[in-house]
Amino acid sequence: MTFFINNKIFLFNLLLMLLFFGSLSSCNDELFTEDPAKTLSFSTDTLTFDTVFTSYGSTTEKILVYNPHNRALNISSIELANGANSMFRLNVDGEENAENTFRDIKISAKDSMYVFVEVTVNPNNTDSPVLIEDAIVFNTNGKSQSVTLEAFGQDVILMKNKLIINDSTLKEGKPYLVYGYLAVDSAKTLTLEPGCRLYFHNNANMMVYGNLIADGTFEKPITLRGDRLDKLKYKDTEESQYVYVPYNYIAGQWGGLYLLWKNGNHSLKHVNITSGYVGIYYVNTDRSTLPMLTITNCRLHNFVYYGLVAQNGNVQVNNSEISNTGSYSVYLNGGKHEFLQSTIANFYNSNRFEPTSRDKGPAVMIMGLNRSAIMETVFKNCVITGGQANELSIATRFLADINADFSHNFIRRKTNYELSQFKNTVWYEEKDSILFKTQRYEDLKNKYYNFMP
Repeated sequence: MTFFINNKIFLFNLLLMLLFFGSLSSCNDELFTEDPAKTLSFSTDTLTFDTVFTSYGSTTEKILVYNPHNRALNISSIELANGANSMFRLNVDGEENAENTFRDIKISAKDSMYVFVEVTVNPNNTDSPVLIEDAIVFNTNGKSQSVTLEAFGQDVILMKNKLIINDSTLKEGKPYLVYGYLAVDSAKTLTLEPGCRLYFHNNANMMVYGNLIADGTFEKPITLRGDRLDKLKYKDTEESQYVYVPYNYIAGQWGGLYLLWKNGNHSLKHVNITSGYVGIYYVNTDRSTLPMLTITNCRLHNFVYYGLVAQNGNVQVNNSEISNTGSYSVYLNGGKHEFLQSTIANFYNSNRFEPTSRDKGPAVMIMGLNRSAIMETVFKNCVITGGQANELSIATRFLADINADFSHNFIRRKTNYELSQFKNTVWYEEKDSILFKTQRYEDLKNKYYNFMP
């Protein structure tokens, strides 16, 4: 009996000792140092935002605040240098307040915390971006440290579900921010001047039921793109590093340009259209009346579905690039189509961060169906290539009788077309796999799809 009692007393005393030493360990973790030399560390000394449209807020950026020491730190205050008047906003370890001031924040030894930052820039009444600066000030043990905040604010002209009912012109200067849609009424003409920039919000489209004249220049091209100016952080599996990719490199940021009038007469010169669901959707259901589209010195690049769809419409493409699409880069069905000195290149699958995978469709699909208007197709001095074995497909009932002229082209196709319509054609071989300066997004080399031979 005495043995069992003594054993219980021993176990009880052992438990008390374990609790005692555990409490000592816990106390040591929460022992604070007041040494001014014991300061914080930060993941960056300058937090920079990409250009922010005025009045519309930003994405959220973050910094990590570290306590690298063996004792806990008490941060007496975290605040913005410009206080409540700052255009920036803070969220410290999940907490926020209107004054952007936080008191007595504790970080345990060898621990860290997040500080999240947003910014809203007031309109500045200028066409060019304006630099906005502030700093997060940390006071610890009587010593101040700071992290610089930088953002560029850009004034914009908002166009939300905008219908243009008269002949109109959009000018260079402040960019236009499109929500929902920008539409041109039937038989009306919208002109885009050199240097005009249109930024489209998620799923926004440009719908033209009249005419579109976009006359850019080499020095002042016209831009149609998504409105996200920040970057996506993703894990590069090949290099096991995080890479920051501009959202304009990622397809599906907005809808696309739709040219829908059967009597339309459209002209695009020095226009860059990037990273939507489609580039140009140029479709007419009336086989008896064919609209006209001219594309000169343009770049249509990076779309979830198609680069150029032309159905029952005449189109001329000169010295232009149509590239990187999840399906056909160029789809032709009905009308007269002429491509001169142009590149159609589809290496969409080269991106590991694209939202979709490329389907099995070729870069160029020529249909020639009975229900379409009479077709005439010309490709001269062009490149048709990509990452698949066959990047040109002709789907007509009588292949040998197509009304076409393919001369002096480079074409990637595993099985050559032995047709009289193909003259002086260079067909792809394996040794030709490296055709351009850059055929993919090379993350760590900071190169992006340079389709120059």
